[in-house]
Amino acid sequence: MYWTEMLLPWVSSFALTIMAMPIVIGYFRTKQLGQTTRDEGPKWHEVKTGTPTMGGAVFLIAAVISTVWVGIWQKSLTISLMLLLFITLLYGLLGFLDDFIKIFRKRNLGLTSKQKLIGQVVGGILFFVVYQLSELSTNLAIPFIGTIHLGWLYGIFVLFWLVGFSNAVNLTDGLDGLVAGTAGIAYTAYAVIAWQQQQTDVLIFCLTIIGGLVGFFFFNKKPAKIFMGDVGSLALGGGLAAVSILLKQEWSLLLIGLIFVIETASVMIQVTSFKLTGKRVFKMSPIHHHFEMSGWSEWRVVLTFWFISLVTAALSLWLIF
Repeated sequence: MYWTEMLLPWVSSFALTIMAMPIVIGYFRTKQLGQTTRDEGPKWHEVKTGTPTMGGAVFLIAAVISTVWVGIWQKSLTISLMLLLFITLLYGLLGFLDDFIKIFRKRNLGLTSKQKLIGQVVGGILFFVVYQLSELSTNLAIPFIGTIHLGWLYGIFVLFWLVGFSNAVNLTDGLDGLVAGTAGIAYTAYAVIAWQQQQTDVLIFCLTIIGGLVGFFFFNKKPAKIFMGDVGSLALGGGLAAVSILLKQEWSLLLIGLIFVIETASVMIQVTSFKLTGKRVFKMSPIHHHFEMSGWSEWRVVLTFWFISLVTAALSLWLIF
């Protein structure tokens, strides 16, 4: 794709998001539907109670519409693109159901963690079945070791990758603009890789997600007018994992998505430490709350995490190219 053609999927998704978001925000405010902050969260987050959520549904729909029409135009509606849309929509649907139950049914608990996990695993299995039937590569390149042919065992890796990173991005979504920025940077890095590999289908998908995220950020920056919700974060994480798989750059997600890895690790460390010793390693987890509790402003945390994401994304591209 020429750079002028690459602008179209980005602009399409951005424009649709910008136009639709005020309507969604207005509807939620009129119906007085909003997110309730956790009791165990930072006290200063209580002012966010009542802020509309599920904004992720808007930029996801915008990205899907843009991906489909640009894919048809570019003759790139491939199996890879269908797989990306499938996993993104399925994980987004799981998040939507979770958000919908909590917001519209006025319940503190949406889907249980077990229900979400089952849905994620089933989606991952279907993803791999189509992936293998399409005779896509089941090799896994491991840095400093080489390429290993895993065959059906690659399916176990795919499940771990999809479920792990969808939940990792979900855990990261706790501050205004944090995931919009970090995920946007990650998708941009993969757009560069897809362009270099001439995988137009994956490139189109990445560009539409980026456009949607930029449009969403205008409403999600502090003070947020709307939150992403699980519908957005679960879909973004699953999409990132799927992109890394289809580009055969799986390992790179550990570096490009380092913030997501750190956020997840902080929760695991906190839970393990408390269960074994009764003591907490961090003032609060995920780790972005630890920095808030340590006196950092929300913007300082967000900007610092964005900067780290930029550095790790640039380092990954340097290592790959």
